[in-house]
Amino acid sequence: MNLLVQSAKIVDPASLHNGKTVDILIENGKITEIKKGIAASAAKKVVSAANLHASPGWFDMQANFCDPGYEHKESLATGMAAAAKGGFTGVAIMPSTNPPIHSKSQVEYVISKSAGNAVDVYPVGAISHRLEGKDLAEMYDMQTSGAIAFSDDMHPIMNAGLMHRALLYAKSFNGLIMSRCNDKTLSTGSDVNESKASVSIGVKGEPGIAEEIMLIRDLFLAGHTEARIHINSISVAGSIALIKSARKQGVNVTVSVNGYNVFIEDLAVMDFDTNYKVSPPLRSKDDIKAIKKALAEGVIDVICSDHRPEDEENKKVEFDLATPGMIGIQTLYPLINMHSELSTEQIIEKIAINPRKIAGLKVPTIKEGEMANLTFFSPTEEWVFDVKSAASISKNSPFLGKKLKGKVVGILNKDIYRSADL
Repeated sequence: MNLLVQSAKIVDPASLHNGKTVDILIENGKITEIKKGIAASAAKKVVSAANLHASPGWFDMQANFCDPGYEHKESLATGMAAAAKGGFTGVAIMPSTNPPIHSKSQVEYVISKSAGNAVDVYPVGAISHRLEGKDLAEMYDMQTSGAIAFSDDMHPIMNAGLMHRALLYAKSFNGLIMSRCNDKTLSTGSDVNESKASVSIGVKGEPGIAEEIMLIRDLFLAGHTEARIHINSISVAGSIALIKSARKQGVNVTVSVNGYNVFIEDLAVMDFDTNYKVSPPLRSKDDIKAIKKALAEGVIDVICSDHRPEDEENKKVEFDLATPGMIGIQTLYPLINMHSELSTEQIIEKIAINPRKIAGLKVPTIKEGEMANLTFFSPTEEWVFDVKSAASISKNSPFLGKKLKGKVVGILNKDIYRSADL
């Protein structure tokens, strides 16, 4: 395919053209020319939009595509379609499938079934067999088959000895452990922050200390083993202070936050809308303020969608019976564009560059001679996210029908262009 991108502002710190508004000519998947004034006749397809920006293709480090086993919620095909419309050329999918991604056969299934698409899908293998937290899964075999990291997703590793062994084992082959910190002996399972909101709706709240206690444990274990660790889904201010302290002591730790924890307060649950029931729960205004500061300062490395499709049977029920989670891969960019208080350059760092660096993947760059792996977007364009535009099978989002600011125009990867409007 010969494709011309017209008058796009480059957002790529590794590019000589960073910050410039130029044309980009791509021929057979390779960037062949970057300059102003390239003739439209040079390409068969032209990409243009008001206030068009181009960046390295975005990468979601934590999403669920539910395949195999829960294809009635989402399939690999619909998950990749939603990712493309959300601007992502790469996605790390979590192992909460049926069966879980806990052996090489499941890793190979995902890679084979998702091949040949503009969105690259990277399986995250389970730390423990069947996500049960008892025995280590076949981590080395999964990595050699294509798994890029290991996590038990929403199931925290309660056994400290098992986490210790996982860190040591992964270190031996440079594997990455991703930990969800939530001490279940302290949390209630209500998925509501312990605050005025939990009291108002009459449920036992989940205290932030449940996250902090397990985070302390995992940081000590990572320091003791001298292994690297990635902390998923940080949500409270106290955790940020712990991360800062650990880094000063030389612990090799990186951190991500889910998009909804960047701006939605815990008071949102008071209307009993189950689409606001998520894990970790929505936190306080003070927690959000601390998270935004940590993002701006670089303490938090990555913003994830935590895309978690759920069908109506699990959402259109009483609040305390509802399964936590919301779809978010299509709305992550506009929402953090509107609410994170980050610059466009900082956002791209959090959703395109840092995730790939942490996962050990090549970071695309906008440079002549490089294969094109690009996201095209407009930070100022407004649009409405509705049922028609939502590509996911499940529709568990509180943002359906809402006007958003910041629109994806399309993605290009492996010489495949996908428009966000299709």
